Amino acid sequence: MGRPREFDADEALQTALELFWRKGYEGTSITDLTDGMGITKPSLYGAFGNKEELFRMALERYEQNYMAFFWKALEQPDARTVAMDILHGFADAQTCDCNPSGCLGINAAMGCSDAAAAIQKTIIEKRNMGQKALARRFARAKREGDLKTECDAEDIARFIMTISQGTAVQASSGTAREELYRLIDIAMRCWPG
Repeated sequence: MGRPREFDADEALQTALELFWRKGYEGTSITDLTDGMGITKPSLYGAFGNKEELFRMALERYEQNYMAFFWKALEQPDARTVAMDILHGFADAQTCDCNPSGCLGINAAMGCSDAAAAIQKTIIEKRNMGQKALARRFARAKREGDLKTECDAEDIARFIMTISQGTAVQASSGTAREELYRLIDIAMRCWPG
């Protein structure tokens, strides 16, 4: 039987999440993680596996704690409200003073080299999962008469996700929430009404 942990794994995971969010996957070193989490390398590996496994855990936590608005927005009664709630939810999460700016997935994926291709693939798969769910919601809106039948649900979902990714990049470079809201309003003028 091993020694009991001398650190709070939940707090350590939250710290790792914030480091990855701030610095990206490859920009965050093992030393950054151990120093930030206040643990040794053996403790990190013992509790979380390797850096890649720790990032995957942090990404899951991020989605549960910071991206829940996305899944809730899909329940809105009309497609335009779904889109607006998603875009405003992203802008809010990306610019909250209590978090690093931008999006963990975008910040991590943008700086991935070939050495981190598996991480980039995981991030892309998660993004695609959300985009497919959004496309299904817009397809339902078409069936219900809420969107014109000539609208392509997948294209509209891709458009909304592209805008959200753009706001993430803007937020990472310091763009204020109010400015992102104005950009969202401009983008939504393209909504197939």
